[in-house]
Amino acid sequence: MQLVVARIGRAHGIKGEVTVEVRTDEPELRLGPGAVLATDPAAAGPLTIESGRVHSGRLLLRFEGVRDRNAAEALRNTLLIAEVDPEELPEDPDEYYDHQLMDLDVVLADGTEIGRITEISHLPSQDLFIVERPDGSEVMIPFVEEIVTEIDLAEQKAVIDPPPGLIDDSEAEIASSREEES
Repeated sequence: MQLVVARIGRAHGIKGEVTVEVRTDEPELRLGPGAVLATDPAAAGPLTIESGRVHSGRLLLRFEGVRDRNAAEALRNTLLIAEVDPEELPEDPDEYYDHQLMDLDVVLADGTEIGRITEISHLPSQDLFIVERPDGSEVMIPFVEEIVTEIDLAEQKAVIDPPPGLIDDSEAEIASSREEES
């Protein structure tokens, strides 16, 4: 199975290094020296990681055969894809690969069906489940501990405890309102 583990950003310096937007919780495992990664677009790869380092909180990688800024810049926005055994699980029991979460049924604690996870959106602050409801509409559920209370892979379900208004607009509560000053 193939997993997107990073996206190449801009070139860094003049010797072929690139910044990388990491999309894996295990960069030391997936993005270490010697790792051979497929690419999207496929014509850009495969790429073999020669070296990596952290600079100002950002991962920088150098690939074999990429020796200058022009070659590095040509890789910009390329997705790096690692081949992963589908049975492999993350080291932390509270972490999941996207393929494990796709198509899970989303239910409330009382068993009320909300829908099915059709997509996972990775945002800077948190991940979102895109859930297709039985009527065909979609709802976005933040993948945070306070809302997604349980992931049961054996039962193929995600149990949620949504705040008022997340699932049903009619239950929304107004947190504050501005009163007009006369």
